[in-house]
Amino acid sequence: MKNKDRIKISKEKRDSMLSAIKYHFLKERDEELGDLAASLILDFMIEELAPEFYNQGVYDSQRYMNDRVEELLSIQI
Repeated sequence: MKNKDRIKISKEKRDSMLSAIKYHFLKERDEELGDLAASLILDFMIEELAPEFYNQGVYDSQRYMNDRVEELLSIQI
């Protein structure tokens, strides 16, 4: 992903996500992650996985809007 297209999150949200990753690994894998490991996992998710979810959201929104336009056109006289 190009730097200008990079998903941006606030420091507070990033800290919250890092805590969630650490908690998940501790709870599910009984593995305690440090800040660096959690940060690397989060960066991977943002770079490699998040764009797919974003694009799916854009596609779903476009499909929803097209359906609403079709409904609007159906009331023409």
